[in-house]
Amino acid sequence: MHIVILDYATLGYDLDLSGAEKFGTVTKYENSTKEEAAQRIKHADAIIVNKIKMTRDVLENASKLKIICETATGYDNIDIEYCKERGILVSNTPGYSSSCVAQVTVSMVCSLFTHLKEYRECVDSGRYTKNGVPNSLVPIYNELYGKTWGIIGYGNIGKAVGRVAEAFGCRVIVNKRTPEEGCVCVDLDTILKESDIISIHCPLTTQTKNMIDERAISLMKKDVVLVNVARGGVWDEEAIAKAVEDGRIGGIGCDVFTKEPFGTDHPFYRLLGKDNVCLTPHMAWGSFESRTRCFNIILSNIEAYLNGNPINIVNK
Repeated sequence: MHIVILDYATLGYDLDLSGAEKFGTVTKYENSTKEEAAQRIKHADAIIVNKIKMTRDVLENASKLKIICETATGYDNIDIEYCKERGILVSNTPGYSSSCVAQVTVSMVCSLFTHLKEYRECVDSGRYTKNGVPNSLVPIYNELYGKTWGIIGYGNIGKAVGRVAEAFGCRVIVNKRTPEEGCVCVDLDTILKESDIISIHCPLTTQTKNMIDERAISLMKKDVVLVNVARGGVWDEEAIAKAVEDGRIGGIGCDVFTKEPFGTDHPFYRLLGKDNVCLTPHMAWGSFESRTRCFNIILSNIEAYLNGNPINIVNK
């Protein structure tokens, strides 16, 4: 078996990828453009990929390709319909990053709600030392206790966030496709209207694309803290940026963008440095433990395929 890893840099340079060698020859590339990818997979039996678009024009000359192993839970970078046509299996890695994405989500909310950036800057700048007052209480901050935390998407990550929110004393309400027992399930408009904090954990689909738009923003509380650790496309980035600039949102945290990395023309570039904005470079999924779990799932997916019992297949 010939395995091609197209963008190992996205998994981190510290990760040991040698486990794939037990299945055959492995060719690794730090990163690949679409054009490079099309050439590099021509003779591949299996592909391991994270961010590169696996579209028809990239895949059509990979005549030996049997399986694509996505190193993420989401697989919107892969043309699933074309893979079905060709009989190419697509596997993903579910559940590996729930703990660390939940950790970053809660960290963003706590930082924005408590204004940690501003309070740390007060000390780091020397103002606290110079002002002679034992404590500083500007800007005013509020407790999470008693607040309503709305969760959009209630899979493994959403559930993990919900447990932490409840531990803080928040009222948790949930929007998900299929209501379930054990949580308060409401429609999206109720989430938007009632929540003090909203965190987004749903996949990017035709139904969720730009679901947080101008209309949605108009329903929110003016001081809402809004966090997106799902996909950049689930909200209208220009509308979000404008709402922050106009003071119609209390604060945002975001780890995902429609273009990664985003350029100087991206709406969020205008928000850099704002105290009520926490932008991170798509790192929420990537603790060392999480990346290790992710690659171990990839190895399990390949082994199961070779044994004739493929697992985690998303295009059956």
